[in-house]
Amino acid sequence: MSHPVPAKSALIGALTTIYVVWGSTYLAMRVAVESMPPFAMAGARFLIGGSMLFLLLAARGGGRTTVRQWIDNSIIGTLLLLGGNGLVAWALQYLPSGVVALLIGVGPVFIVLTDWAWPGGERPTGITLGALLLGFGGIAWLAAPWEQGAGATLHAGGVMVVLAACVFWAVGSIYSRHAKSGASPFMSAAQQMLGGGAAVLLVSWLTGDLARLDVGAITTRSWLAFGFLVLIGSLVGFSTFVWLMKNAKPALAATYAYVNPVVAVLLGWLLLNEPITGRTVIAAAIIITSVAIITTQKNRGRLTTPPRQAVVPPADETRHS
Repeated sequence: MSHPVPAKSALIGALTTIYVVWGSTYLAMRVAVESMPPFAMAGARFLIGGSMLFLLLAARGGGRTTVRQWIDNSIIGTLLLLGGNGLVAWALQYLPSGVVALLIGVGPVFIVLTDWAWPGGERPTGITLGALLLGFGGIAWLAAPWEQGAGATLHAGGVMVVLAACVFWAVGSIYSRHAKSGASPFMSAAQQMLGGGAAVLLVSWLTGDLARLDVGAITTRSWLAFGFLVLIGSLVGFSTFVWLMKNAKPALAATYAYVNPVVAVLLGWLLLNEPITGRTVIAAAIIITSVAIITTQKNRGRLTTPPRQAVVPPADETRHS
C-alpha cells in the first residue's frame, strides 16, 4: 500500500526531532547515572515507558497480542535493552557521553558481521570490509590503548563494555528481522520495553545494583534526566522514527546515525564541560566516515540502520534505533 507524500516541512521537522532527541539521550543517561544505579535506572526507565505505551494502545483498542509475540519481543528486548542500553548506562559512569556516542556510531560494523554470520545472511563487499577496518581504526585512535597512563587515555573497561553493547544490539537487531511477530510496530516496542526492562531490573537485583538505589539521594537533575529519557527519548523519539520509516526512504531515516554522535559531543561540551580534543575530532571523522560507507553499501541491497541507544526498534521493522 502506498503512502501519501508528506510535506517537506514535516520531513524536516521529523528528522530534526530524531537528530536532537536521540543525540541528547547519551547526555541524559550520563546525568541520570550521577545519582542512580545504572541498571536500576535503565530497567525502571523501560518498564515505565513500556507500560505507558502498552496502556495507551490498550485504551485505543490495540492491546491484542499473543504469547508467541510476548516471547519473541521479550527476547529481543533483553538483547537490546539489557545487553545494549543497560551496558551503555553502566559505561556512562566512566566515559564522557560524547565518546560513548562515537563508539556506538560504529555499531553498523557489528550489524554487518552478524548479518554475514547469520544463516542466509548477506556477505559484505570488499568496500564494506575496508570500512570495517576504518571503523576499528577510529575506535583504536579514540581509546588510545598504546598510551596507558596518559591523561587522555579513556577507561579501557568502559570502552570494552560499550563495544560489547554494540554486539548485543547487533544480535538483537538481526534476530528481530527473523522473528515471526505479527504485532504492530508500537505493540512490539511496548513488549520489548516491558520484557527487556524486567530483565535489566533482574540483573540489577542479582548484582546488588538495585540495593545501592537511594531514592532520597537522587538529585533533581537526575530525576529530570530520567523523565526526559522516559517521555522524550522513548515515546517521542520512537513515534517519530516509526512515522519516518513509513513516510521517508530508509536511507533518509538512517541519517540520524551520522548526526547523533555530533549532537552528543556538542551537548556534552556545552552542558557538562566535556572536552573536545583533537583526538576526539579525528576519531569522530573516521568513525562517521566508516558508518557512512557501510550504510551506503547496505543500501544497495537492503539497508540495515544502526542502533539508537535510547529507543527499541520494533520486531517487525529492520533497523539504530
